[in-house]
Amino acid sequence: VQVVESGGGLVQPGGSLRLSCAASGSIFSIVAMGWYRQAPGKQRELVAAITSGGSQNYADSVKGRFTISRDNAKNTVYLQMNSLKPEDTAVYYCYAHITTTNYWGQGTQVTVPS
Repeated sequence: VQVVESGGGLVQPGGSLRLSCAASGSIFSIVAMGWYRQAPGKQRELVAAITSGGSQNYADSVKGRFTISRDNAKNTVYLQMNSLKPEDTAVYYCYAHITTTNYWGQGTQVTVPS
């Protein structure tokens, strides 16, 4: 199974970015997909997740600004990030929970300068 992210970059405060993540390979059942992020010197934290049934979960810090969506047919998840803040700067990691295992992407950098 491979998990590949795209869409990171540098954006000014108040701007928007859209991250994409696609899972491929021997996939029988994706239970959930989502995004974590890790800022320098901090622990990795959950940003947003979505189940195969569409249930969503967000970190309090991103509620109202970020939206997660999913295309089950393409095994792809998206993270629309609006009203970005400097504290959103981090490496964003996508994961796919398949059967009983989490598979991770390599990470994509999001930078919002102060």
